[in-house]
Amino acid sequence: MKSRAFGEIGAAVVGTGFIGVVHVEALRRLGVQVYGVVGSSRERAASRARELGLPPAYESFQAMLDDPRIDVVHITSPNHLHHEHAKAALAAGKHVVCEKPLAMTSTESADLLQLAEESGRVHAVNFNLRFYPVCQHVHGLIADGALGDVRLVSGHYLQDWLLLDTDWNWRVDPGLGGDLRAVADIGSHWMDMTTFLCGAKITAVMADLTTFIKQRNAREVKTEDAATILLRYQNGARGALAVSQVSPGRKNSLIFEIDGSTSAAAWNSERPDELWIGHRGRPNEILLRDPAILNEQGRRATRLPGGHAEGFADTFKALYATVYRAVGSGARGDGYPTFADGHDEMLVCEAVARSSREQRWAEVDRSRRAVGTRK
Repeated sequence: MKSRAFGEIGAAVVGTGFIGVVHVEALRRLGVQVYGVVGSSRERAASRARELGLPPAYESFQAMLDDPRIDVVHITSPNHLHHEHAKAALAAGKHVVCEKPLAMTSTESADLLQLAEESGRVHAVNFNLRFYPVCQHVHGLIADGALGDVRLVSGHYLQDWLLLDTDWNWRVDPGLGGDLRAVADIGSHWMDMTTFLCGAKITAVMADLTTFIKQRNAREVKTEDAATILLRYQNGARGALAVSQVSPGRKNSLIFEIDGSTSAAAWNSERPDELWIGHRGRPNEILLRDPAILNEQGRRATRLPGGHAEGFADTFKALYATVYRAVGSGARGDGYPTFADGHDEMLVCEAVARSSREQRWAEVDRSRRAVGTRK
């Protein structure tokens, strides 16, 4: 079967918030035909469609599913709608790209994974941060043994957008965002990133979840502002993660350091084109993103020459290029995070919640369904 070019593939985006706009813009940069958006209200969707220069917004979610031009549905709606929207899109024969978390519970995510696998459609979860070129380069370094055996994984993901008791967002409400907030919203990115880089799943956690601001806008807060988590990885490595949405001055700071038996690698999302590489017996290095010196994996994720900074929006484009190549070829490929990864992250998050609640180490329970992960 002849592969379809990106311009021959039609997409729609469900959700018109900040991240939905990023999806639309990344798809357009690839040349994908974005035929419209679906919003929480017809008025909001129509306004966003006009702002983006898109065709008129769909009257409803079902109207979008009924459009035969739509091959791929991007789901960026609030978390409590992910299962409903993804399930309906798969049933309508669409390929699906879903924001994380994939669902509200592992029961829902297992259901979606099974449906997606049975459908034969391409399914992906938007763990876009993997697609910074330097991070792809690190994955290749570790796979090739350049750091030796991975021993210690440490870092943080810090933000400050919920620092004040007047700050509010639907994610604070567990009925809309889920029982975990900071961990599910941003900690999941860090845990997916390190799982991907090390090629090893998280097997157990010891977590301390904290809600510093007990009331926001006179409403009781039941989700965590911050978390500290110890982790054990499948390959024997140990990890330590701090997550916070109440860290003053930290707008979107993801940092990891991976210490191997021979060398180490560290990366800061606020300086995304730089990689620190540490050594014992020779000078440490700062590698700057340049296709001419990155390994093959890093080069595949790079879109600009060296010296031309690549950032957050570029990771979406790199991820979708991989996903849409699979859609265009008619065969599910690899190299992108799937519903299997999204389901596994739900299992890890539930272990985090269980550990904090019971104040003990918690194993990640994968007994209900063995899932694979495409890397």
